[in-house]
Amino acid sequence: MPPELDQSPEPETALLDLGWSVEARPLAMFDRPLQVQVRDARLLGDRPWTRAVGPLNFTITSEGWRFPTPMMESAPRPPVLPSDTVELDPNSPRPAMIPPEETPIPTSADGTAAPREKRAVLPRPTPDTVLFKDRLLYLLQPPLNDVFAGKSVSVPFQPFPYQLEGIAFLMPRHAALLADEMGLGKTMQTILSIRLMLHAGLVRRVLLVCPKPLMFNWMRELKLWAGDLPYEVLGGDTESRRAAWIVSQCPLKLINYEILTRDIDILKDERVGFDLVVIDEAQRIKNRDSKTAQAVRAIRRERSWALTGTPIENRPEDLVNLFAFIDPGRIPAETPPKLLPQLTSDCILRRTKDLAQSDMPPLSFRDLCLEMTPAQQEAYHLAEKEGVIRLNEMGETLTVQHVFQLVMRLKQICNFDPLTGASAKLEQLLIDMEEVAESGRKAIIFSQWVEPLEVIAKALKSYNPLQFHGKIPSPDRPGILDKFKSDPNAHVLLMSYGTGSVGLNLQFTNYVFLFDRWWNPAIEDQAINRAHRIGQKYPVTVTRFTTDNTIEKRIADVLDAKRKIFHDLLSQNGPPANMGLTEDDIFGLFDIKPPRGKK
Repeated sequence: MPPELDQSPEPETALLDLGWSVEARPLAMFDRPLQVQVRDARLLGDRPWTRAVGPLNFTITSEGWRFPTPMMESAPRPPVLPSDTVELDPNSPRPAMIPPEETPIPTSADGTAAPREKRAVLPRPTPDTVLFKDRLLYLLQPPLNDVFAGKSVSVPFQPFPYQLEGIAFLMPRHAALLADEMGLGKTMQTILSIRLMLHAGLVRRVLLVCPKPLMFNWMRELKLWAGDLPYEVLGGDTESRRAAWIVSQCPLKLINYEILTRDIDILKDERVGFDLVVIDEAQRIKNRDSKTAQAVRAIRRERSWALTGTPIENRPEDLVNLFAFIDPGRIPAETPPKLLPQLTSDCILRRTKDLAQSDMPPLSFRDLCLEMTPAQQEAYHLAEKEGVIRLNEMGETLTVQHVFQLVMRLKQICNFDPLTGASAKLEQLLIDMEEVAESGRKAIIFSQWVEPLEVIAKALKSYNPLQFHGKIPSPDRPGILDKFKSDPNAHVLLMSYGTGSVGLNLQFTNYVFLFDRWWNPAIEDQAINRAHRIGQKYPVTVTRFTTDNTIEKRIADVLDAKRKIFHDLLSQNGPPANMGLTEDDIFGLFDIKPPRGKK
């Protein structure tokens, strides 16, 4: 069992010892001409990959794994220009294509060509017969003589086979969407791919875009998986960022979406361009017309990679808008949803935890439908009755926003009575936390609002609760996570969905409580996967609170239906007409018909 993924300080190192000299011709798995030469790379042995504190003979054998589609050799692909179309202006500035490495011809003392030293030569693989690990052998061996001369490549622990497959999927592609389920290591696969490609000279300028809260996590994972790679985080004032964009020669730049949006004018400078642009939490650009999506598409680039565990959150159009960045023009306008899998399958790699289930403990769900306290019931029924009357009285002026206001009001009462603070959920949570603390385990509690978290923190004072939400300053957040991990007396972390549902590795936690339910099942799954991910050593129990005979139960039924639709679409069983909550669904929560013209 590998160590926890977030265990970065002084990890044990598995060295990829290098020994033989090997020359390889242009490889069929790359989609651009490439001349490769490798020195000091120990090849096929007979030992499996194992975690070790010392030299590890790099063993790659064929186990019958094949790529999902053959990767045929093709002509070099032009860089993607900042446009939503594929029309390329030959006069437009673009990043320079990376020239192939030239191998010098050895000469003797008299200047004539010296006899070539006999070398072990790898035969060029046939695309339709080469197995996965045979392809990966080429991918993991750098082509530049001066990169690994007398050196070794170290990794903190052995990646799982499916993670190696992810690396092999990313590296040869100009357009790629890595859509692995949360917890399977998309960050690690991407970092190792970037590291190998930079060392090999396949790319020289890389930009990674991520949400602001995840910047610290990326920096930590870079230290763990690519400690030899220099990188810089773009920040500061406008002039400082302009210099970093244009002048800096650092091979890897990191920036958050918020700053990228402010720098859209700088991106228009012809001197700004990248060989590879990677966007994390790519669902951020699902709205094609948003400033974030426009800024991302404005970047001049040759390769475009996107990372997200939820490529489709509500509608098939989410995937279409992602591909406006990944591969402009691949999906024509007005494409029927049923054709999306056919058009995008060769660019998407998605794995679920089923593939790694043997390496992960079980995940169990505990759905508790609670009866509200008498005070809650009285407040709830009064608010619902008066609210529905007001909605019906609005007539043709009624909008879905009015319905949402009532829904949110009722959901808040399901958490706490507004007058007395009584809460059936909190009563049950106090009972559950006693068991958690007695077992010496840790728990995460999620809510969509900060106010309930603050109330819960006071009630759980004896368990030393920590809070992680929008009111906590960003500089303080890493320290909170470190304390939650290291302090045995800190049993509970209170998180908001918006702040804590993505990008955090908390696999030392064994209990997850959803104090209230989110609108989107994908967000709930992301929250759960903060704890249930690779590196978890114990079973994870997820408790989902709902209150009986309330709006929460009706929403839970809709969430379950959306989750089924999501999986049906990604498994290519045919997408439904609508992935999200329609206005009819929302009005139907109260058996109200939408006004004419509001649908």
